[in-house]
This record gives sequence, C-alpha cells and structure tokens, in this order.
Amino acid sequence: MDSREQKLEQFKGQTRLPNFAVPKRYDLTLNLDLQVCTFSGIVLIDISIVQATKFLVLNTLDLAIDDVSFTSSENHNHIPTDIIVDNGDEILVLGFNDSLATGNGVLKICFSGTLNEQLKGLYRCTYVDGGVKKNMVATQFEAVDARLCFPCWDEPAFKVDCLLQGLSASTFKITLTNVPLELTALSNMPVSLEKHNGRHKTIYFEESVVMSTYLVAVVVGLFDYIEDTTDDGIKVRAYTPVGQSEKGKFALKIAVKALGFFKEYFTFPYGLPKLDMVAVPEFSGGAMENYGLIIYRENELLHDDLHSTVANTQRMTIVVAHEVAHHWFGNLVTMEWWTHLWLNEGFATWVSYLVTDILFPEWKIWNHFLQETTDGLQTDALEQSHPIEVEIHHARSVIEYFDAISYKKGSAVIRMLQDFLGNEIFRKSLSSYMARYAWGNAKTEDLWNVLSEVSGAGVSKIMSIWTKQTGYPVISLSLKDCSLEFKQTQFLSSGLHGDGRYWIIPITLSLGAYDRRKNFLLESEFGELDIADICHTGGSSNMHEKESAEDFQEEFWIKANVHQAGFYRVKYDDGLLTQLAKAIKSNCLSAADEFGILDDTFALCEACEIPLSSLLSLIEVYKKDLEQITLSRLIDVCQNVAKIAHDAIPDLLATLKQFFINLLLLCAESLGWDVVPGESQLTALMREEVLMALVRFGHRETCEEALKRFQAFLDDRKTTLLPVDTRKAAYIAVMRNTSNDIRNGLEHLLRLYREVDAVQEKTRILRCLASSSDTTIVLEVLDFMFSDEVRSQDIIYVASGISLEGRSTAWTWLKERWDMILKKWGTGPLLHPLIRKIVTPFCSHEMADEIEAFFAPRVDPSFAMNVNQSLEILRIKARWADYVKQDAVLGEVVSQLASQK
Repeated sequence: MDSREQKLEQFKGQTRLPNFAVPKRYDLTLNLDLQVCTFSGIVLIDISIVQATKFLVLNTLDLAIDDVSFTSSENHNHIPTDIIVDNGDEILVLGFNDSLATGNGVLKICFSGTLNEQLKGLYRCTYVDGGVKKNMVATQFEAVDARLCFPCWDEPAFKVDCLLQGLSASTFKITLTNVPLELTALSNMPVSLEKHNGRHKTIYFEESVVMSTYLVAVVVGLFDYIEDTTDDGIKVRAYTPVGQSEKGKFALKIAVKALGFFKEYFTFPYGLPKLDMVAVPEFSGGAMENYGLIIYRENELLHDDLHSTVANTQRMTIVVAHEVAHHWFGNLVTMEWWTHLWLNEGFATWVSYLVTDILFPEWKIWNHFLQETTDGLQTDALEQSHPIEVEIHHARSVIEYFDAISYKKGSAVIRMLQDFLGNEIFRKSLSSYMARYAWGNAKTEDLWNVLSEVSGAGVSKIMSIWTKQTGYPVISLSLKDCSLEFKQTQFLSSGLHGDGRYWIIPITLSLGAYDRRKNFLLESEFGELDIADICHTGGSSNMHEKESAEDFQEEFWIKANVHQAGFYRVKYDDGLLTQLAKAIKSNCLSAADEFGILDDTFALCEACEIPLSSLLSLIEVYKKDLEQITLSRLIDVCQNVAKIAHDAIPDLLATLKQFFINLLLLCAESLGWDVVPGESQLTALMREEVLMALVRFGHRETCEEALKRFQAFLDDRKTTLLPVDTRKAAYIAVMRNTSNDIRNGLEHLLRLYREVDAVQEKTRILRCLASSSDTTIVLEVLDFMFSDEVRSQDIIYVASGISLEGRSTAWTWLKERWDMILKKWGTGPLLHPLIRKIVTPFCSHEMADEIEAFFAPRVDPSFAMNVNQSLEILRIKARWADYVKQDAVLGEVVSQLASQK
C-alpha cells in the first residue's frame, strides 16, 4: 500500500465526514456550456478548522478537481500535496505537509464536470423552441447529489456547526456565467446583478439564508411566468413553458394561500423574500422543495382545464402544499441526519392534507388520506420493512428510504398523535418546536421532547416505539360477556407472528354509536375493558335492560380505531365482525370506518389469517351506495383478488369477475359516462374509477361503449362524448382490444400522444399503452421507453400499466436489457419503481427464486432494499395463492355471489 492509499484508507467506509473542519459559507461560480453539455466552476468555502489537521475531507463525485488551495485568516497559503478523489466513497481528501491550525480560512477548489442525463446533480434536459430541441439545465441535489455539482460538505448537519454552538452557519452565494441571453436563470435567492457579454450573460444571486447543501438549486431554461404577492409581501412566481403561463395559475393560487396558512399555523414567517416554482421538462421525482425555488415535473405544476382530471387537480393541490410546507419542516428546521428524514417527509405529507382540507372541504380529503395510511401499512407489514428512524450507514442508500415508511407511515403516526393529543395542543407544540429549532437541525427526540413539554403527556415514551421499531400491531378484539378483550401482536403479511414486540397504542372505540366512545392506551400485550354499563342499558337510560350479552351483541356494533385515525389493524372475532357487517349494510358507519373494516379484512386474508370466501362474503355487504373513498378501496381489493385468482383459481376467475361487475353496475348506471352540470368533483372521481374497473374486469357493454366514444373522440377532439375523467377507461379498452394482428388501437393512441401538448394527456396515454393482452404489443411498448419520444422521468407510467398477460415478457425484457437500462436510467429513483412494477406481478415461488438469482450478482446499495421488498411481496402472493387453493367452500361461495343481481 503506497502513502496515498494509506492516507485515503483512514477515511474510507465512514458513514459521516470527519468534523475537524466545517463550512461557514460557499461562494460558488458555475460556468455552463449548453452546447457541449459540460460545466466548470470555482467554489470558495469559508471554513472553520476546529481541530488542527493535515487533512480536509469533503464530498465530491464524478468531478475533475483542477486546482486547490487553502488560505488561512492570517493569509498563509497552503497547497495540498495530495488531492485524492475516491468515487467509491464519494469523498475528496486533501493532504497537506503542514498542519492546518485551528481558526478560519478559505478553501478554493476549481473543478469541472459533465451535465448528466440521469436527472440528478446538475443535469441536462431538453425543451422545444420553434420545433427545435435545445438544452437546458436543472438540479436535483436531494439526498446526496450536491457533490455531483460542486465539492462540498454534503450532509444536512453542516447547515449549522454544532461544535461552534451555532455560531457557524452555511450560506451560499451563487453566480452563473455563460448563460445564453434568451434564457432565464433561477436559484434560491433573487437576482442581485446581471451583466451582459455579447450573446451571453452572468447572473449574480443574493446570498442565501442558512441552509443545507441538498436545498441548493439552479435552473436555466426558456420560461414564461405569472406572479402574485402574499399579504405580507412575499413575491410568488410560477414559471412555465413558453405560452403556457395560464396553466400555472392554479398552483400559484395554492402556493400563495399555503404560505399564509403555514405562517399562521406555525406562528413563524416564511424566511425568504421570494418563492419561485418552476416546471421543468424532466425531473426524477414529483417535485423538490429547494429553498425559494421549488422544482416540479410539468404535470405536477401545470393545470389544464381540458386535460386535468379531478384526481390530477387533487394531487396537484397536495403536492404544492407539501413542497411549500417543507419550507418549515425541512428547510427552516432540518433533520440532523437522514435517519430523521421522516421529520421532513412525514410532516410535509400530513400538513399538506391539513391545508388542502381547509382550501377544499368539499373534497373530504382526510378520507383520501386513508390511502396514504394503507400504503404505509402494506409496506410496514413486510419483514423487509424498516423503522421510521432508520440507521443510514451508506449515504448513497438513503434514496431508498424516500418511501412509504418515511412519507406515509410517518404522516399516519403524526395523525394518530394529533388525534390523541387534540388539535390545539398539537398546533401549539409544533409552533414551539419551530421557534426552538429555527435555522438549525433537529432529531426526532427533539420533537418528542417539545410535544411532551407542551402537552404534559409522555409523548416520548409513547412515540419512540413507533419510530424506532419496525412494523405495527394487529389488535385481536373479542367480546366475552360484557368484557372486551384485546391482544396485540406484530402484523406481518407473511403470516409470521413477530418476535414479541409491542407498542403503546391509543385505542379508540365506538360502541353502537359515534357518541358512545371509549379511549385508552393499551400499554401491554393484553388488555381488557368492561362495557357492562352499555351492555345492560344500551347506553341509554330509556332502554330496557338487556337480559344477556348475547342480546347486546345482536343489537350493537363495536368499531375499534374510530375513523381509522390509528396506525394499526384490527381483527374482530366472528360475532363482532357479523355486527359490523350489519352496521355497514344499515349505513351506520362513517365512510372511513367502512374503508377500514374492508382494508383490515383484506390484509388478514392476504396474510392467510382469513379465508378468501370470508372476505368475499364481507365484500357483498358493500353492494350499496358508497362514498368515493370506500368505493375506491373496494375496487382495489376486487382487482387484487382477481389477480391472485388468475394464478390460484383460474377456473373460477370468470365467475369471480362477474361478481365484481355486479357489485359495480348499479353505481356505474347511476354515474353514466357524461358529466352532469353541477355534479361534485368526487362524483367525477368515482366515474373514472368505476369505468376503469369495469373495463379491466372485461364487462362487455362498458368496453363497447368505451370503444364507441373513443372513435367519436378520434373524429372530433372537442366532442363531449369522452370527458377527461373517462378517457383512461376508454384508452384501456382500446389497448385490451389491440393485438399484433389488430394494431390500429396502438397506432391511434401513439398518434394522440405525439399530437397532444398537455402533459396530463401524454401521461394518461403512457399509463395505458402496456395494458394489451398481446405480449408482442407489450414488448413493443416497453422498447418504446428507450426512444427519444419518452422522457426518462415518464418510464414509470408505462411500467405501471403492464398487463398481467405481459408480466413474463416484461421480466424477460428487463433481464435482456439490464445493461441498457442502467446506462440510460442509472441506479437511482428512476430504476426503483421499474424493478418493483416488473417483479411484483408474479405469484410463484419458482419465479421468486429465478428473480432472486438474477439480482444476486447485480444488486447495488442504492436499490438493494427495493429488490428485497419486491421479492418478499412476490413470495407473500405465492403463499396466499396456495392458501386460496385450499379454501374448500370458495367455489360454492363465488357461484352464489355471482348469481345475485
């Protein structure tokens, strides 16, 4: 081992950078060459040497380091004798002959790099100007890709140096040179000066507020914009593609209102003089909350009255509110390390629903939040799940933890805690938390401590279990005489029973009516609650005393986890479940509780705790008028059952689908295809979901009507016969009717895709292209993703629509084109959903073994968890299919249910 290797070795394999030197200020100049897609730069970093050292260690990746020097505050110049770049550990090690003394100084680094096409770091994307494709640049630095743009201390905690008791804080002064005159340059702060030099210009931005490197942002492109101003003078702009500024109005309105709401809710003002939102042609995520410059993919910012469905509008509201919320949770108060990522994402998710509910109460958006909870429950029921507070040992692996646990479980446990403490105490606690940790970093325990102080409750004791421990409980609930008995165990979809861990659970109960409530904390494995007062009186002094608990059980229902506010599942004994089925049928329960009973029963069935025949019998009770969220979950459950039946009980599949069709027909006939003037947005949302489900189940009349209306749409794009909320159903029907012999459906949709400008319509078409049952068509569509016609960000839309018949083709495609896939899309967030969408449709142990063998030599830390979770989902489904085959009464139950009109 030579001396350079010895010097490097002591810094390799470390989770965190050494802290003997910390940054205070970055003066960053970037010189862009959009013709050859390269960049160069100089960064002057004011640093504090807090411990005498011969080494400086910071982050860099895929940059050429051209020149380095360090000048102390005494004006002593130090040139490193060793400049070692290690792309494996993503570090730059600078070795000096003489020790750098404690004190301040300036580190100067000259560097250069290439504008990549993998939508991370400082990257290239393209826009169309006058029919010509031209280059532009954007950034995506979260989580650890600022280092792809400039050498830096690329960790959240270096926002404020704790060793200096907060006296040292990182700010950024950014300058862009060689910017074409016709282009707009944006960064976190307003422009302070602009100088022209021939056909190019140099843009100087004001120095930033204190922030972490992952929030630094730059965009250079051709845009129009519209603007508004908040009541307290914050200028808010929405930047859009040229000629589309009107499409930014809706998002702009939401952002302005959200800024006002959060300022009041947290009693802390927005910290910058402006907030820009910009839609870029290609972006790996939905949006990114860079301080003062939120970057969106176009379909998350541009609202088109002709092409945006109700679902698009609701999602846009939530996304904009989420990103604005980050300017408090994440930007103002930043997690100390990625272990506490959920403090950013969980809270931004929860509070985005809070503001959306205030802006649009008619949407009943907290019902929609139940889908977030369900997604979290499904992921956290895997053995390959992880705690909310997860140890991050390799910084590059953090990208996998931007997942359903951080976002959805995180937001769900926040909602559970809010429900437990009460709205006002919770709000006051968050306001205190913001005031205490503003402009700094925080850990999860810091939040718990503030909540405990303000509420007087032992929040740390209750909630630490939920964030430090993987999984969640299922409560087995039974009624014996007049006593409710509780037992908690870890719920796992694999059917295993955990390792004896338990949670402190805020239990909520409704006993026969929502005004008869019992709430308590279950703090051990077992619990018991005496409800004799209700057993004997029914909760009313005017009722005759009941003779026995059996009489009570016939007349009263008991619902645990009221309105699904808690993050746990409930398994009722047979008697209690029968009660609840009657209550559903009699419309005694809220939509949220109807949703929860169905969701829990489906999960228990998938885990082989309840036979499929029992689940189907419960589903039959839902053949009635339903609210949108319950109907949506019913459709999801039916589709998942149909998929498992395809492998487990193929002989019963057609009959089973007929049962599902019968469930939905009454609703479909009531909704129809045509928009009714004055109808609610939830009605339009239900129409979209019901028609898509009937098409997927192969309902002949719905498919024929879809094809007829699609033809009318081809003949006249302005026809009212195919409203925007019905188009996806029609497109799926077209592709289900498309084969290699009858290709006109695919050709029609591709022509639409090429002709339409609206990104929402393009996305809708991409989601449907792979739904053909013809594997030749599926393969053609998958290869279409490699073409220049499909943006890299959009590949997930295609993958999400692959038909069940096309799953083997998709798997073969992924194996044979693996090297091409990695070269084009890398190992980051573009790849993760692609793997999951292709792997998880399978349903056999043999396929699990084959897929596991393929990935074994190819797995990378950046997607290892994704592969493991996908394999576990596959094995869970295989186990479930085996269990379904053993259901002796299933055939009889399916036939009976399908025969009922």
